[in-house]
Amino acid sequence: MRWFIFLPLAILVVLFMLSNPQSIELRLWPFDVAWTASAAIAVLSIAAAAFLLGALIAWAAAVPARRRGRAAERRVAELEARITALNASAAQEVADQRALTQS
Repeated sequence: MRWFIFLPLAILVVLFMLSNPQSIELRLWPFDVAWTASAAIAVLSIAAAAFLLGALIAWAAAVPARRRGRAAERRVAELEARITALNASAAQEVADQRALTQS
């Protein structure tokens, strides 16, 4: 299933790179920094940086949900342990009641 999505996108990226071989110069305004690269490499690099920034923002936004999930898992484990203890206590109580009624 992944190949149905990945392969057309990979073909489009290769076609984009082959269609834009011209060289461009990128400058960062307040600094005297210039970078010369093909247009395709420049565009794809900026797109990759934007994607990674978006992934970082999404990961950071999910931190509270992961924290709540871990707390819920701990609470479930505590409640399961309590249920097990109550079941054992109830079984022991039933056994004691049977022993009293049989004697």
